[in-house]
Amino acid sequence: MDLGLSTRTALVCGASKGLGLGCAQSLAREGVAVTLVARGAEALEAAAAAIRAATGGTVTAVAADITTPAGRAAALAACPMPDILVTNAGGPKPGDFRDWDRDAWIAALDANMLTPIELIRATVDAMIERRFGRIVNITSGAVKAPIDILGLSNGARSGLTGFVAGLARKTVAHNVTINNLLPGPFETDRLRETARQWSKQTGKSEETVLAERRAANPSGRFGTPAEFGDACAYLCSAQAGFITGQNLLMDGGHYPGTF
Repeated sequence: MDLGLSTRTALVCGASKGLGLGCAQSLAREGVAVTLVARGAEALEAAAAAIRAATGGTVTAVAADITTPAGRAAALAACPMPDILVTNAGGPKPGDFRDWDRDAWIAALDANMLTPIELIRATVDAMIERRFGRIVNITSGAVKAPIDILGLSNGARSGLTGFVAGLARKTVAHNVTINNLLPGPFETDRLRETARQWSKQTGKSEETVLAERRAANPSGRFGTPAEFGDACAYLCSAQAGFITGQNLLMDGGHYPGTF
């Protein structure tokens, strides 16, 4: 299927590795000119070079912290009017809510709720004027099924989900959609960090924790960033203009509910 994206531009956050990189790779394969943003300059440049080599496409790398005003300004200076916005920031560290003070909560809200909202605010009106826009927020399966040690993420990302639910119904008439992708267990650094936390709590080895998580998933495995990226590319496609305000859970069937 031709996704109709060959003339489009995208700003992809947290794109040096993991799920953000998977999204950038999939969009670039569709002919999208992508601007990658991440904090680590070395990993970011390596990711950009790999995408250029694989696709021959236009790839711009911006080393910046997207959770800060200066970082957002740098990203938007490089890609001021993206047709596609993929918001993504590393989740807060797992732990016990008794250990989190106000500063920890504000940092979580800044990274995982307010930063996406600020990026949407900076780009959505131009999308509306051009009558094309696709915004995809990478959130978490914890929005659907909260995980006790990820309370900071549960709260901040759920706040973003509520905000998006209202705005997405206003922009869709202008062919601007806003959706959330909710990853479950994917082969990423974030998953390994969570496994280390469980390992400390249970006394099991990290590899044992990971093996048990694989076995507990109906698919018998973890997802791959490439699978996630392709789902993102479809939500950004010309064909997906009738999908908005949705939370697409990608978890291998782990969540047992009907809704």
